[in-house]
Amino acid sequence: MIRRELQSELVEAAGEYPVVSVFGPRQSGKTTLVCSTFPQLPYYSMENPDVRAAARTDPRGFLRTLNRRAILDEIQRTPELLSYLQEMVDSNKRDTRFVLTGSHQPFLNQSISQSLPGRTSVSTLMPFTRAELTGYPATGTVFDAITKGSFPAVHEESLDVRRFFRSYVQTCVERDVRALVAVHDLDRFQQFLILLAGRVGQLVNLSALSSDVGVASATLRSWLNVLKASYLIVELPPWHANIRKRLVRSSKLYFTDTGLACFLLGIENGEQLKRDRQRGGLFENFIVMDIWKSLLHAGETPTLYFFRDSHGNEVDLLIRRGGRLIPVEIKSAETFSTGFVDGIRRFARLVDEPDMAGHVVYAGETSFTVDRVKASPVNQFQVKELL
Repeated sequence: MIRRELQSELVEAAGEYPVVSVFGPRQSGKTTLVCSTFPQLPYYSMENPDVRAAARTDPRGFLRTLNRRAILDEIQRTPELLSYLQEMVDSNKRDTRFVLTGSHQPFLNQSISQSLPGRTSVSTLMPFTRAELTGYPATGTVFDAITKGSFPAVHEESLDVRRFFRSYVQTCVERDVRALVAVHDLDRFQQFLILLAGRVGQLVNLSALSSDVGVASATLRSWLNVLKASYLIVELPPWHANIRKRLVRSSKLYFTDTGLACFLLGIENGEQLKRDRQRGGLFENFIVMDIWKSLLHAGETPTLYFFRDSHGNEVDLLIRRGGRLIPVEIKSAETFSTGFVDGIRRFARLVDEPDMAGHVVYAGETSFTVDRVKASPVNQFQVKELL
């Protein structure tokens, strides 16, 4: 079993808080992680009908039988436990140890912020980062990795990728969507998912999507919020500052797992992806999400942006960290071009930081440094180089 990057953060958090909470998408490995990190704690799944019934019927009595120590998996299924858990924690913080997991971000954040303020740490576990995947034998190119995705079960159990994602969409995505918002036409929702997959790395235009799907923009926004709530979609906001340029205001959209996006688009392997018009967008998605996941697993809140103005000047990714901006360009080309650094240098002049360093990640094989910009082949690139 691969050691997850988040494990160290959980151990440290458990030394400071009586309750440790781990959120993330279904199948990201939350249960495996918390059970391996806290093997001394008894495990209870709120997906189990008998356990759920006991917790709902007599929440105070249920918690009392746990002797103040347990892992409670998928806690969003029994939110009524949280208020009683607060009562138990307040009566004896020192001898209380609970670990909670859950899969619905806004609902859980609201419930926990109301019931357990100051009593729990909150961490997010996503599917594997590229660094975590180095624990498995390397097979194929980066484009094969993009189509395979990073869900743990696919790698640990050697599952068929198409079968895994078909089941994932039918059981996890559709069930979670229906649990959070009424979807009366599932076919149109599935069409919406496919259209989103075809727009990774592009500006979000719900008006155009509304016309394509035949559903009102307000409804599409609610669907998009559900996908974000289920940790399946991330919106990257544009960077703004007091500069004399007209900047775009729309966000860019990424799937948290490129394997799911490729499945929705019918892209089955790396060779097919290399020829597909979505090659650049999915490659960018792959790198942006790897950086985002790596920061989350380090216990940080990712502060990521992109830059684009009305004249077409852009930088794929801006990382704000320690009071500075780190520009990153992401190119799916296998041959390096000095033009890859132009966007970074224009941005550096725009913000009056001519000595700003930057990074380029591309699909080639050779490292370069051009005008204070380091270009790294994707197979050599490490997120820690940026931070």
